[in-house]
Amino acid sequence: MTRSRSMLPQLFMLMFVCALPGIAGQNAQQVVKPQSGPMGGVSTGAAHAAQKDAQSRPITAGGFVDGAPVVFADITKQAGLDKFHHRSGTPEKKSIIETPGSGVALLDYDNDGWLDIYLLNGSTVPALKGIEAAPRAMLFHNNHDGTFTDVTAKAGVANERWGFGVAVADYDNDGWADLYVANYGKNRLYHNNHDGTFTDVADKAGVMLGGWSAGPTWGDYDRDGLLDLFVPGYVKFDPDHPPVAGQGNIPPGFCKFRGIDVMCGPRGLPGEPDHLFHNNGNGTFTDVSVKAKVSDPNGYYGFASVFVDVDDDGWVDLAVANDSVPNYLYHNRHDGSFEDVSYLSGFAFTEDGREQASMGIAVGDYNRDGKIDFYITAFSDDYNVLYRNDGDGNFSDVTYQAGLADPTIPFLAWGDGFLDFDNDGLLDIFVANGHVYPGVDQQDWGTTWAQRPQLFRNLDGEKFREVPPATGSGMADVITARGAAFGDLFNDGHLDVVINNVDSMPTLLRNVVKNDNHWIGLRLVGGPKSPRDAVGSKVFVTTGSIRQRADIFSGGSYGSSSDQRVHFGLGAATKVDKLDIQWPDGSKQEVAIPAVDRIFTIVEGKGISDK
Repeated sequence: MTRSRSMLPQLFMLMFVCALPGIAGQNAQQVVKPQSGPMGGVSTGAAHAAQKDAQSRPITAGGFVDGAPVVFADITKQAGLDKFHHRSGTPEKKSIIETPGSGVALLDYDNDGWLDIYLLNGSTVPALKGIEAAPRAMLFHNNHDGTFTDVTAKAGVANERWGFGVAVADYDNDGWADLYVANYGKNRLYHNNHDGTFTDVADKAGVMLGGWSAGPTWGDYDRDGLLDLFVPGYVKFDPDHPPVAGQGNIPPGFCKFRGIDVMCGPRGLPGEPDHLFHNNGNGTFTDVSVKAKVSDPNGYYGFASVFVDVDDDGWVDLAVANDSVPNYLYHNRHDGSFEDVSYLSGFAFTEDGREQASMGIAVGDYNRDGKIDFYITAFSDDYNVLYRNDGDGNFSDVTYQAGLADPTIPFLAWGDGFLDFDNDGLLDIFVANGHVYPGVDQQDWGTTWAQRPQLFRNLDGEKFREVPPATGSGMADVITARGAAFGDLFNDGHLDVVINNVDSMPTLLRNVVKNDNHWIGLRLVGGPKSPRDAVGSKVFVTTGSIRQRADIFSGGSYGSSSDQRVHFGLGAATKVDKLDIQWPDGSKQEVAIPAVDRIFTIVEGKGISDK
């Protein structure tokens, strides 16, 4: 990778590290105010003036537009997903473990060609101690008619631990999707038994861990045809001694946001290490974190991660969104190890050299230049960042130029994704929002605990514009959103959204856009030297002079995993002129696509399959 960035971000980093307090860590007696952001809270921008709509509602829970086109319809209850209710601690959210919420996964667990939905649940401290029943995760089977059935009991995937992140992958190449669940406490690896049930094999496989794990990702980093697992660690947390201002080594008044008392963290708390598990090919994994140089000796607060090839050298790299500290970008060195290029690549900080409270990672080629870009969500009083890939592994923060900065500042954003909601051939951006401090509802700051989602339409590959939230539509839902996953739930060529909300039922947003644009969907099956589910593949579709790219990856967003079938909006094009696939094992294949407005299965080395 070319190292052409300014050294300024590194200087900021040195200042930050020297000032980071270690309240509950080894330097517990040394309490020092960080360079920026709240002392014992999160890294965020300076306070902004309240933004309100014409009816004096905070813009995060208002701004609805009568008569605007309806993009998404909320069909949660009709679909049967209202049977699930998320729970995360107490309503007051006095402790950090109660605030981040949980992810969601879309997967075809029974290989019937339709996406099913897996919703993680949180927990409570009494449940952790066995005093009360633990909340349950739920797996919903797609009935092919717009409804879903709870099959959790039969499937055996209730988790009943404090769940935060989930990633889908066929780790043993048997043709069936498996689930890795990152919890506070022991994690789970649910192996698919091919009969509608799963077995937790995390202990046997050596990936159970402990502590507090966040959004995982699967990827074949050493190109041996087997998917490996990366699990970011968040904060070291003791439910018997939660961090509270004025108690222990934390001084009174240390944990504040805009002058009001809030729960403490993550800054000032010791972070959990990150873990990379190498797939041994026999159902077990080896922890190679230190050897691979991705163990996070800094103790940063990892929230989301994704394996994807950012410099197109044929090897997946690793991006990690960290909360209130610099983000990580690791370049794959092709020898089983990674090089930390976070600062030199431009990915660690915003354009003005600030770390953010990063929550989620979206991956996609929004400007159709053939390179993978990132969209990182952040805290309120700060903007979500669009990182443009400039080539050679270098990234630029182009958020303001793209028109994406100001509209996101009042919001606190979590799950996100690039998706072509209108099938015009340009990737748009969806963001799920919700605050972490319930007390903001008692303040006149123009932000709220529950918030509406946002959708930004890609105008031309350079500029975006927020899609007006039509009154009464799914975009006007005011929810406590966290994890978000994206996929074609109804096999109709339109990408839908599932959101996991804190202390509430989830939200299923069905894409109801009506236009004459065409599309194709592709399910890839890897050959004997690639992962069977083709994670790590790149797909390029050409229609006329337009060439689009899509990557198959596991994880990303916030603690969530989306449809691993790739989707291309084709606009007015009625045929695909060229389809190129770069498989994980390095081989390349060109496939003739006979029609549009269909979902095809493509097998490596063979072509289109009827199965």
